[in-house]
Amino acid sequence: MFSKIIIFPFIILVRIYQLVISPLTPATCRFTPSCSAYMIEALKTHGLFYGGFLGIKRIFSCHPWGKSGYDPVPKKKDCHKH
Repeated sequence: MFSKIIIFPFIILVRIYQLVISPLTPATCRFTPSCSAYMIEALKTHGLFYGGFLGIKRIFSCHPWGKSGYDPVPKKKDCHKH
């Protein structure tokens, strides 16, 4: 519950980007899901610090000399498996 409260403002910022800024710019994301959708999913799956790190890492790799294609958010590792 606390984690959801912490990441909520960051998700709102990304949603504002998706609704206000993104429609005004050409579609240039080289990945599926888009970098903004990836950021939201990473925050929800991994929390603010690791999810934020994954999202920023993805944004920095989205350039003409980088990779492209399907790149999902990695699954959360289950620490309780034996």
